[in-house]
Amino acid sequence: MTASLDYTVVIPTTGRESLKPLLETLLGGEGPHPAEVLVVDDRPAGPELDVPGGVRVLRSGGRGPAAARNLGWRTAGSEWIAFVDDDVVLAPDWPRQLAEDLLPLPSGVAASQGRITVPLPADRRPADDERGTAGLEHAWWITADMAYRRAALAEVGGFDERFPRAFREDSDLALRVAEAGYRIGRGERLTTHPARRAGFFYSLKAQRGNADNALMRHKHGVHWRQRTGAGPGRLGRHALSTVAGLAALALPFAHRRGKAVLAAGIWAGLTAEFAARRIRPGPRTPGEVARMVVTSALIPPAACYHRLRGEIAARRPRPPAAVLFDRDDTLIVDVPYLADPDGVRPVPGAVELVRKLRESGIPVGIVSNQSGVAKGLITPDRLAAVNARVEELFGPFGTWQVCVHDDGDGCDCRKPRPGMVLRAAGELGVDPAACVVIGDTGADVDAALAAGARAVLVPTARTLEPEIARARRHAAVARDLAEALRVAGIAR
Repeated sequence: MTASLDYTVVIPTTGRESLKPLLETLLGGEGPHPAEVLVVDDRPAGPELDVPGGVRVLRSGGRGPAAARNLGWRTAGSEWIAFVDDDVVLAPDWPRQLAEDLLPLPSGVAASQGRITVPLPADRRPADDERGTAGLEHAWWITADMAYRRAALAEVGGFDERFPRAFREDSDLALRVAEAGYRIGRGERLTTHPARRAGFFYSLKAQRGNADNALMRHKHGVHWRQRTGAGPGRLGRHALSTVAGLAALALPFAHRRGKAVLAAGIWAGLTAEFAARRIRPGPRTPGEVARMVVTSALIPPAACYHRLRGEIAARRPRPPAAVLFDRDDTLIVDVPYLADPDGVRPVPGAVELVRKLRESGIPVGIVSNQSGVAKGLITPDRLAAVNARVEELFGPFGTWQVCVHDDGDGCDCRKPRPGMVLRAAGELGVDPAACVVIGDTGADVDAALAAGARAVLVPTARTLEPEIARARRHAAVARDLAEALRVAGIAR
């Protein structure tokens, strides 16, 4: 008999017809039942999903699979989160196989990847889109069937919601989990992913993924492909083909017909090589050959356009989904171990800035170390009275995260640990990576970075020079709160 496993299944969906049989198989499967099955409806709108009883449906508003999965795991409370896609076919004993994969894992292993099989037609060669789906059999860390420890997801902040498609968001998460010191295992459970058939311009539309490649490069460096097993790609050849094609069109207007002919020859040769590479393994029907020829001419400029768009977007400061403030010397003038509400004095301009953030629809919160409680210098009641006075002056905050522990208590909340930032993001319902933390010490910066959030340091006379230097390298430094908000991408 298989031992008990504490897990939740999270399934993002856009309402595919394959969802219902998937849920029926999962709910009736052999082995330990999940604590909960969470279906995250990622359609912008639409009628309620028809799901079997015992399944909870959440709505993520059409923000993409990364945001949908984040909503799912943050809602769940189990030790393990098993992510599966809504178009896979699970084995009848998948729960048992999952338990056999996960239960023996030591604490240093934070994730387990299922094995994916993609059945291809037996009576013909697979078409281009079917071969694309078949590539999932050898992909690393794909969330078609991927289980993570919830604690590891919380530590790294979950999926980066800047990845709007089901592409690269899983590789990015796995890299960050590995960088946090965890290992990722490969299980023995087997999940079937039917081969995908798509329209004539499927491969052209897929070039939008080049923007996600740009974000991967921005986050993980030039060797991200080797680290994720993604292969070398063709962007260099696509760029050469695009330049050659543009030159062939433009050079005749400069009366350089010879060079135009040469450029046209380069473009034709590269296009023919690309098309032949895609036609050779396929069914070679007239329709498939026509699709390969047309899209092989259009893909290179589309790939370059989306890569350039992605490079620009990756370098552009993102307006934060929420702003989290340190309390003392950031919003109010620091008085060591302040216990008197009458001693609360806002930093000049802070009340107005917080009010404008709130009016613009950006959630605000406070993350504050208050070790005076652990030291016996402030009572919890006096701390609550001071915080109530802060809220009286500034207006309501969407979340208050206060650590009352001292350095030696070993908690996960005291900055520079990320606990308060992660909990604040969870209470506000936003991705930690979309938050910006503003504070006056290196602990504020380090807590933000550990949670995957951005940080802006606003130094005071008591901020140490090494803290400022570190913030300049890894975060940002501003002279005051107004500049901090501008640095964070909020125009003021």
